[in-house]
Amino acid sequence: MTMIRTLGIVLGLLVAAMLANSCEDDIPASTSSPEVATLQEAEQDVAVALARNADRFSYAIGDHGGTLTYATSYEPLTFNLALANDYGSSTVLSYLFEGLTEISWLTGEPEPNLAESWVVSGDGLTWTFALRQDVSWHDGAPFTARDVEFTFNHIIYNDAVDTADRATFNFRLLDEHGEWQQAPMTVAVVDDYTVQFALPVAFAPFLRAMSQPIFPKHILQPYVDAGTFADVWSIASDPSEVIGTGPFLIEHYSPGERVEFERNPDYWLHDVAGNQLPYLDRIVQVIVPSREAVFEAFVDGRSDSHELLGVEFAQLEPMQEDTNFTIHRRGPSFDSTFLLFNQHLGTDTETGAPYVSDEQSYWFTNVEFRRAVAHAINKDAILEQVQHGLGYPQWASISPAAGDFHNPDVATYEYNLDRANAILDRLDWTDRDGDGFREDDRGAEIRFTLATNVDNDERVQVTAIIHDGMLELGLNVSFEQPEFGQLVNQLVSTFDWEAIVIGYGGTPDPHDGIALWHSSESLHLWYPNQPAPATAWEAELDDLYVRASQELDREQRILLYHRAQEIVADHVPVIFTSHPERLNAVRNVFGNFSPTIHGLWDIRYLYRTD
Repeated sequence: MTMIRTLGIVLGLLVAAMLANSCEDDIPASTSSPEVATLQEAEQDVAVALARNADRFSYAIGDHGGTLTYATSYEPLTFNLALANDYGSSTVLSYLFEGLTEISWLTGEPEPNLAESWVVSGDGLTWTFALRQDVSWHDGAPFTARDVEFTFNHIIYNDAVDTADRATFNFRLLDEHGEWQQAPMTVAVVDDYTVQFALPVAFAPFLRAMSQPIFPKHILQPYVDAGTFADVWSIASDPSEVIGTGPFLIEHYSPGERVEFERNPDYWLHDVAGNQLPYLDRIVQVIVPSREAVFEAFVDGRSDSHELLGVEFAQLEPMQEDTNFTIHRRGPSFDSTFLLFNQHLGTDTETGAPYVSDEQSYWFTNVEFRRAVAHAINKDAILEQVQHGLGYPQWASISPAAGDFHNPDVATYEYNLDRANAILDRLDWTDRDGDGFREDDRGAEIRFTLATNVDNDERVQVTAIIHDGMLELGLNVSFEQPEFGQLVNQLVSTFDWEAIVIGYGGTPDPHDGIALWHSSESLHLWYPNQPAPATAWEAELDDLYVRASQELDREQRILLYHRAQEIVADHVPVIFTSHPERLNAVRNVFGNFSPTIHGLWDIRYLYRTD
């Protein structure tokens, strides 16, 4: 999956903490408190244990048969994976489609999948893939290089197809005038089982990007040619018509109730003993109306695995032995929850009115104001009251789960109302009329609306704590809770918002965050689609992310991303809260299972032991 799709699915966000460099009141303490040191030690212990699990793991020969059942509150909206922008659709279709590579659940690194091998030129620009010759589509047609060429040249690079995958494969390069331009790669069939990619610039995450799902030319070409691609494999289609190469097919779909998958009897992969995979006969996804119902389905024994919230841990933990499951802790999530302010400098093309009022733009674009608010966020309260101690304070824009890409040395903005008040006082933003709320130095009361989506209880609780901190600073802030769809529309379409708390998904490779951090991108949420970087620090951040994507030396990439995290920390375009602990409860009835940093299993090798 590309980061854009992940973002459209989850609309969550990764961003950073803050590195101050002006006067003393602005500089957050960078030394670790005993509490922070304890958290870091716990995080390291979990990471060591998970790495040990991955190192020691080896696949056992499993038995065929059985079913994996899980519950979800997300329902698919389409069966056309190229057009999917929601978590429900992408999860369902991930069982049906595959890429040339896959990301290992043990190491987090790309491995061969539909391609069995590849070679790359010395300059990193030309990649030649040798495809497997034993792969068939679900309808029996052979998989060939023509399917790969079709996927890229006729779907991803087809402007008539509204696919979010395109952004990953448009590469940035400097033209002769020193201006950034975008260019595609070329994809060519060498023979039936060899395909070649010619890139305009080197691209370090290229093998990871090659996990892009491949689509069947013989099924989809007529729809592309007729201009009706948006109509094929809609949610109203017979799911048996959805043809991939993956280990499972959709057997049955009942809207609002369940999706049932059956084993692909002709799947190409075999275990070391020559047994055909997958081992499982079926997967059943039970659709329930709410997050609470997902939890209840696991408690009642109707599902085999469950991703816990911190609040659920206390209830489930004592039940493990009696009901035959284990809770596995997997360290800090790649995902983030953060606060951001609308810094859009544009105007509505229909009304001519600015997206952000002059008064609010004056506050929100002031880095000292954002630093003051950062000091007013009580992360300890978030960790204890919302995540029940099962989380980690977030300071850097790249999660510790990403290993050495994470910069542990960015400065922190500890909860300190005295320091926060001192920053605002020095700006001469004080309560001039004695009504309990501050006015800025031009006399305007500091008043705005803080919002988050009502359908996420944990995020609502986090936002309530943030709201309390803002009120403590004397900011006149109202708290609204729209539906998620409305919130997303405000963020990426109407730009009619003031302050929002939202989430963003991360991955092991920081490049996937470019949609958030590059000023030209539509998900650069505080001021998207900038025609040119609005600030010098955003221009530097743009440059760092592009250079890091094209740097093939890992150590140099690490340095570039560390610098990017420092910039984000210094200028505080977003204010982080915490990384939740990744918690998975799984029935003790599965073989080829082991919790690692990157996953729990390869679904193809998973088998039941009961």
